[in-house]
Amino acid sequence: MIIWDLVVVGAGPAGLSAAREAAAAGVRTLVLDRAVHPRYKTCGGGLIGTSLSVVAGRIEVPAHDRVDRVTFTRDGRRAFTRRHGTPLVTMVRREEFDDRLRAAAVSAGAEVRGGVAVRALDQDSDRVRVRLADGTTVTARAVIGADGSAGITARHVGVRYGQVDLGLERELPVSPAQAARWRGRLLLDWGPFPGSYGWVFPKGDRLTVGVIGARGEGDRTRAYLRDLLDRLGLAGVPAEHDSGHLTRCRVDDAPLRHGRVLVAGDAAGLLEPWTREGISYALRSGTLAGAAVAAGDLDRYPRDVHERLVPSMRAGRRLLAVFARRPQLCHAFLATPAGWAMFVRFCQGRVSFDRTLDRPPVRAALTLLDRLPARGGRPPLPGSGR
Repeated sequence: MIIWDLVVVGAGPAGLSAAREAAAAGVRTLVLDRAVHPRYKTCGGGLIGTSLSVVAGRIEVPAHDRVDRVTFTRDGRRAFTRRHGTPLVTMVRREEFDDRLRAAAVSAGAEVRGGVAVRALDQDSDRVRVRLADGTTVTARAVIGADGSAGITARHVGVRYGQVDLGLERELPVSPAQAARWRGRLLLDWGPFPGSYGWVFPKGDRLTVGVIGARGEGDRTRAYLRDLLDRLGLAGVPAEHDSGHLTRCRVDDAPLRHGRVLVAGDAAGLLEPWTREGISYALRSGTLAGAAVAAGDLDRYPRDVHERLVPSMRAGRRLLAVFARRPQLCHAFLATPAGWAMFVRFCQGRVSFDRTLDRPPVRAALTLLDRLPARGGRPPLPGSGR
């Protein structure tokens, strides 16, 4: 019987980053995924500077646009556009980006098997048995779960989520004229109900248009997407993909490890709570998990996540609460030089939300906002499902 040093469940950015990191260190690594690359993935596909720094030297990023302009609107109104001298966000199609990550993991020595569904995990003190849909079993000394927040590994580890949101997205093939209109520019629209927002991401001859809102607001989220498409003149464009998914953000004390099984990326509920940006968290947490397995120190992984990723998540949760109560003030702040500078630094990966919130002027402003009641009363916290 073959005993792998590491089995990775899930071949997205988290799983493939873990596999590459471990395999490059000489760990005998197998990656299992129910899909076969390249495959479509519901995702905005915007890479901020943090993500680009992680993959630098690993892959050539298959960019379809590099955005240097951002248009901000407040539920379709009060539009303003800002421009920066260098790119802010790099736009990719996930089927291409993830396939590049797969090739990098294979080049490092990992084996990737697609079309394989995992049904259960069972472990003892020195082995993990991974049961597959065909009835066979794969055995490993460690497992990294990267199969999403609804996957087998998250349930095995016992991950708990405190914020759940519904994202809806359409991938639209557009005419050359429409593509030219959006080239180099993205749209962020602060939505009509607490914590919601929408986006348009340009990707050459495609546009990704999407919205996100708290679970439990399904009707309003669907109406928001219809309204956004209509006012942008895109309602009649046939969608190449029309999909939705739930994003789940962990509570602070949710486990990241159970015995010899670690979870990373979406499976661990690692994403930024306000923007719901998850690619950078997937890449970083996967790399940390792979490094922990390679070092033979599984305890190291939860420590690294809490030190390097959790502070920014806590700051993002604070910003989401402020945004949900007073989106008009957030919109106005981004129109100021200080607000735009903060947005640029975040996009380029030059500063994290926790470091931004630690600045005395920002702390003072947030304290003041906390004391002000929201217009019309305090809304429920986004992600609460109420």
